[in-house]
Amino acid sequence: MAKTGRPKASLVLSDDEREQLSRWVRRRKSSQALALRSRIVLECAAGLDNKQVAAKLGCHVATVGKWRSRFVSARLDGLVDEARPGRPPTISVDQVQAVVVATLEETPANATHWSRAKMAERSGLSKRTIGRIWHAFGLKPHLEDGFKLSPDPLFIDKV
Repeated sequence: MAKTGRPKASLVLSDDEREQLSRWVRRRKSSQALALRSRIVLECAAGLDNKQVAAKLGCHVATVGKWRSRFVSARLDGLVDEARPGRPPTISVDQVQAVVVATLEETPANATHWSRAKMAERSGLSKRTIGRIWHAFGLKPHLEDGFKLSPDPLFIDKV
């Protein structure tokens, strides 16, 4: 039976590429998308055509064609996710780290704990940003874990 359609680019893997793709397939921390892409390339390198690979892996033929051509053109780098569109972050990692460290290791003058307003004043960020950072890291500086002595002179009698 004669083959129809456009001819597929030959896909030949080096030993290092085959090893890396196998690692991505087996590794538990790999994203499932990267693992699928790696399986697609490994099956294509084994000599299967796009329809056979799609049937074997349970994905669409267009998906197989996309990742096959991406691998042929950019090799392993073509399988990794590209940068997503959107606004870049305006708060640096260093600023977030400074807020977290200050929250955990310092106390403001004349206060027992940080408030969002005091931390915002200290760091130069907005109160809302401080709240988002604290929420992301699970910080609640207003909740103290330690025991506090009462300055009340009649504390013992009251207890």
